[in-house]
Amino acid sequence: MASVPERLIGAATRLFADKGYDRVAVQEIVDHAGVTKGAMYHYFGSKDDLLQEIYGSLLRMQTERLEEIASGPGPVAERLHAVAVDVVVTTVENFDQAKVYFRSADQLPEQQRRATRAERRRYHERFRSLVEEGQEAGVFRADVPADLTAHYFFGTIHHLGAWYHTTGPLTPKQIGRHYADLLLASLRP
Repeated sequence: MASVPERLIGAATRLFADKGYDRVAVQEIVDHAGVTKGAMYHYFGSKDDLLQEIYGSLLRMQTERLEEIASGPGPVAERLHAVAVDVVVTTVENFDQAKVYFRSADQLPEQQRRATRAERRRYHERFRSLVEEGQEAGVFRADVPADLTAHYFFGTIHHLGAWYHTTGPLTPKQIGRHYADLLLASLRP
């Protein structure tokens, strides 16, 4: 059986994804998790803390994977392709977590919003550094700023929520490969 924090995060994720963060009461979360409010407040200081953890856990996992792939062996184009596939796959496989963040991050208190944005910025900067590495090596075109490339790519990922459905014809890996192929094709000199 899942731990109390895992049950709370799972219940909150489902409820926030289905109804919206602002339409879910703490009582509803604890009822769905099968715990008391006291148990929730033992692990999380507020509903805001749950919201921050929902996306924070996904972002931490994605960051670890990014670092592992980006720092690994192989040509920069292969590493960037693998990172691009991975971020799409992990976003789709954890779609409710990502959807909750995309829809509700602006509802976090300012300090938590800043902390989450800083973590996300570090992810984007590491991704961008792969583009820059390829540009410096002459593997990628250098006439488009690496920042713009990263913003463009992540904008497409954030748009997944507008069209992606688990019942669609493509697997997460197939979508990831298509996105990564499009990214690399746009970077060819």
